[in-house]
Amino acid sequence: MNAITNHLPTAELQALDAAHHMHPFTAGGELAEKGARVITRAKGVTLTDSEGNEILDGMAGLWCVNIGYGREELAEAAARQIRELPYYNTFFQTTHVPAIALANKLAELAPGDLNHVFFAGSGSEANDTNIRMVRTYWAMKGKPSKSIIISRKNAYHGSSVGSGSLGGMTYMHAQGGMPIPDIHHINQPHWWAEGGDSTPEEFGLARARELENAINELGEDRVAAFIAEPIQGAGGVIIPPETYWPEIQRICDKYEILLIADEVICGFGRTGNWFGSQTLGIRPDIMTVAKGLSSGYAPIGGSIVSDEVANVIGSGEFNHGYTYSGHPVASAIALENLRILEEENLIEHVRDVAAPYMQEKWATLGDHPIVGDARMVGLMGSIALTPNKESRARFAADEGSVGLICRERCFANNLVMRHVGDRMVVSPPLVITQDEIDTLITRAKRALDECHAEIKEQGLLKPAS
Repeated sequence: MNAITNHLPTAELQALDAAHHMHPFTAGGELAEKGARVITRAKGVTLTDSEGNEILDGMAGLWCVNIGYGREELAEAAARQIRELPYYNTFFQTTHVPAIALANKLAELAPGDLNHVFFAGSGSEANDTNIRMVRTYWAMKGKPSKSIIISRKNAYHGSSVGSGSLGGMTYMHAQGGMPIPDIHHINQPHWWAEGGDSTPEEFGLARARELENAINELGEDRVAAFIAEPIQGAGGVIIPPETYWPEIQRICDKYEILLIADEVICGFGRTGNWFGSQTLGIRPDIMTVAKGLSSGYAPIGGSIVSDEVANVIGSGEFNHGYTYSGHPVASAIALENLRILEEENLIEHVRDVAAPYMQEKWATLGDHPIVGDARMVGLMGSIALTPNKESRARFAADEGSVGLICRERCFANNLVMRHVGDRMVVSPPLVITQDEIDTLITRAKRALDECHAEIKEQGLLKPAS
């Protein structure tokens, strides 16, 4: 049945949107001319727009709707909490039951001695917290000069001034006075695009050792922390070579550098474990969480912190916090989301059923004439679009031109896949079934065929010289 919830005609909604709604990461004039796609409802892995089109959401919203859309249990949890305690803050030596329960649950789920949680409203806020926390930690240990945080080029850690500075997206740094001082970036472990003639194993070690070189160049007495996503998400689902993370861990241990794992995308089942750090064998001092913490049903994030860091921070007053830190309704929703992930064995579903099946099907996309690398970890994957598989060539056209065409063909085939430059990335809800995976792959292949035909017609199927 394709009944549509009552609303204004699509053209009127688009006009109102263009007149008053400022979109993130969007050229407003271009969108106003085209008209935004209006999503009106969703269930499971399927979105419905204002025209009644049913769209398979291959991106789980923004990497976040892990348990799928339309879960009544979360609506009921929110309603119960709103009636009981809709809001109170956690400042001034005060707390409330949902924040207590959620912090306790996260300490139970997180690996190692990550037993403490500082709540925020998003991953961006949590990474801003991390900047202040690691600098305060070292200052309280009598080493205030340790203030530099090392990150990676093409990393994404949020879009506030602080978290956007941690990220390595140069187009973001071009606006708004970023990066802030004492943020240093090293190269990413992106073998497909940057590995040249080296093997992935050689390349992984070389890129990891850039961290050690940076520490020695900047001075160990100046470096506070290294932050990285276990797998770069918004950068294009960059899966590092197997040699990379063990060497990064060795370097952080050797130089006593705090390691921050940004788990905003990788956390809560995405990689087939509760956290990407477990999948890749990372032992972080701090983990950034958000997105899958509530499956996107409410804005909430946080920093899960080791005993050592929390004990030092707790020995004095940490002059930091947010109005909505540990918001009771968001916390109640997150708790219900974690219950569903756990009791419905969704982590196991990813690890044992959905991910192996989808990885097998995803690999077949590598047979397409314009697809090079086609890889996945858990339920996050990417394909590299290329005019020449053997040389891993880039297109002569401006980067992202072909990716945008492919993304538009995905939309035209009722599939949401995102393009990052000329890479196509996917991250479906964890509840996706094998039949739905088949549908996703069928639509992706059709979109690739149409993209291939279009770029041939436009003369874009040329490698950069």
